[in-house]
Amino acid sequence: MNALEQQLNYPMGDTLPPGGKVQQVAPGVMWARMPLPFALDHINLWLLRDRIDGREGWTVVDCGITHEQIKACWEEIFADALGGLPVLRVIVTHCHPDHLGLAHWLCEGGEQRRWQARLWMTLGEYAWGRVMSSGDSHGSNAGGEFAARHFKANGLTDEATLQKIRERKNYYSNLVPSVPGQYRRIREADVLTIGGHGWRVITGFGHSPEHASLYCEDLNVLISGDMVLPRISTNVSVFDIEPEGNALRLFLDSLQTFEPLPADCLVLPSHGKPFQGLHTRLGQLRDHHAARLAEVREACAAKPCSAADIVPVMFRRPLDMHQMTFALGEALAHLHALWLDGELARERGDDGVWRFAPRQA
Repeated sequence: MNALEQQLNYPMGDTLPPGGKVQQVAPGVMWARMPLPFALDHINLWLLRDRIDGREGWTVVDCGITHEQIKACWEEIFADALGGLPVLRVIVTHCHPDHLGLAHWLCEGGEQRRWQARLWMTLGEYAWGRVMSSGDSHGSNAGGEFAARHFKANGLTDEATLQKIRERKNYYSNLVPSVPGQYRRIREADVLTIGGHGWRVITGFGHSPEHASLYCEDLNVLISGDMVLPRISTNVSVFDIEPEGNALRLFLDSLQTFEPLPADCLVLPSHGKPFQGLHTRLGQLRDHHAARLAEVREACAAKPCSAADIVPVMFRRPLDMHQMTFALGEALAHLHALWLDGELARERGDDGVWRFAPRQA
């Protein structure tokens, strides 16, 4: 546990539910932890006891990617942890593959087609997920021709790496092969009645188009999704579909929406362990990005920098190709925050690469 983590309280200790099992974290709220085949090797999913239209059952929050191991874990949960009751709805916080990937399968009741449940999402997340799942590679740092052009324009010029990125055009649709054709829209400040308790929707931006967190005042529990994580900082990237985006400013502004919540609320994040210390963590995240912005300012003052030039400034460890795509997107987000705030100017060189330097008075 690093020094920042030690400032937080982990009421569940080091106990983690194994794949295919659940652990209660609050009355009527169960925690499932599914494996992921990435460097970030798990995702937390939540099952909430519920009653809809007179039917007893469960609401599931987030799904995991489409993967046989995760399906097997869910099948074990269906058999052993739901008390013979169906899933009544599936809420997805945002469109990233580890959250949306299995929604179509969960809504249809798994391999045995046990039930038909409705998908609930914000419009921004549902629309983006539908587009990317369809195989349109435009709009994701993950891969495809548009992503390769985006990276090249921001300083990633190694042709072998760019070709690998082009070849990953089906990356998203492999993990999210289908998105339900119908959904129910949720919006900022909506209050969803789940198990007799009100859960208020808190939307956030910068990490994804219209991320939905859920706060229950009765239980003093926040399902934070990826907006507030205890151990790692949320990825905040500029994508090829919005090449002049200001993702970091959107993210930092979104953190303010969590400030009114009680200091002792139990935060249920998508990665890492449930924790208390929300306000402490919000401060840590702001400090983290302030330090990264200071590094970017210093680097650009020494010479005009592309996003690729900034990657080794912000990320001092070796990166594989997958990690590089996210690192470059995050470097660009920090450059854009300073550029759009008027601190930096950008200029496109004869080589087609955007570089940033201090704006001249």
